[in-house]
Amino acid sequence: MININGRHIGDAQPTYIIAELSANHGGSLEQAKIMIQKAKQAGADAVKIQTYRADTITLNCDKADFRLPSGNAWEAHNTLYALYQEAYTPWEWNKALFEEARRIGITLFSSPFDETAVDLLESLNAPAYKIASPEITDIGLLKYVARTGKPIILSTGIADLADIELAVETLRANGCEALAILKCTTAYPTPYSECNLRTIADIGKRFSCVAGLSDHTLGLASPIAATALGGKIIEKHFILDKTDNSVDAFFSLDEHEFSQMVTEVRNAELALGTISYEISGSANKNKLARRSLYYSQAIKAGEVITNENVKSVRPGFGLHPKHFDAILGLRLKHDVEFGDRVSLLDVDTE
Repeated sequence: MININGRHIGDAQPTYIIAELSANHGGSLEQAKIMIQKAKQAGADAVKIQTYRADTITLNCDKADFRLPSGNAWEAHNTLYALYQEAYTPWEWNKALFEEARRIGITLFSSPFDETAVDLLESLNAPAYKIASPEITDIGLLKYVARTGKPIILSTGIADLADIELAVETLRANGCEALAILKCTTAYPTPYSECNLRTIADIGKRFSCVAGLSDHTLGLASPIAATALGGKIIEKHFILDKTDNSVDAFFSLDEHEFSQMVTEVRNAELALGTISYEISGSANKNKLARRSLYYSQAIKAGEVITNENVKSVRPGFGLHPKHFDAILGLRLKHDVEFGDRVSLLDVDTE
């Protein structure tokens, strides 16, 4: 169990749903504020932003190592620096975005990408931190974030088990007591065949933590399945208009889709319910459709019950069919009519 801004996250709690804004504000502060408002209206529990500048995440270099390869979703930007220069959220916006989130009553936190980003977010009293998948091996950053004492959500999109183990060890050794780990596949969009959502339960058990999903698939199936598999956090990229010229628009959910996802996740939670063999309240009225024993002929007192005058039929208000063989050959104590319920009180058992 962890707590972010007063909201408990873990077993027996509703799934915590995060709207990731990433670069989908399109370079407009007002658009970013509207996105925060719309994310709340769509049912998100929290909004997440990313705090970096191009020069805090990469080098302004066009050597082969820094160039985006052919087939990459963002190859048109040519270099990592050019991509992040377009996609970043200006640091001077952070204060205004936190104020807007507090004004409307939704939690906002961020993924920092270096120590100066953590310092900025600490000055704004960020309630939690997200470690993005590519930063899972940045041990210095992990230590710095852990020492804030804030809850940390760790994403695993390009990490193997050894990377995750080292990251968890580092975080906990440096003061992180509230940790959640998200199954993630860093592919945009992610093919369903590469989601491996069964890993979510193993993460929770293996690392004794809250587990969930950071999802990059195009649809809603993965968040719903993750909820059914015990995921307690769902993160999904959010955009107002999928036709916007944003670097992440092509795999993000718009307001309608995000709202539908929230609805279906909540429905999945209701459907999971508890372990129960009771007939539900709604199903009780359909006992009409069960079988029970009824008289299929009018019979006089003293006559014998046979296969011809008693049947196992719908509805289910008569004697349980398990008694059928036991009452065959017994005599009636009183007259019965066609369609009467069979009762053990009708027969002479002496």
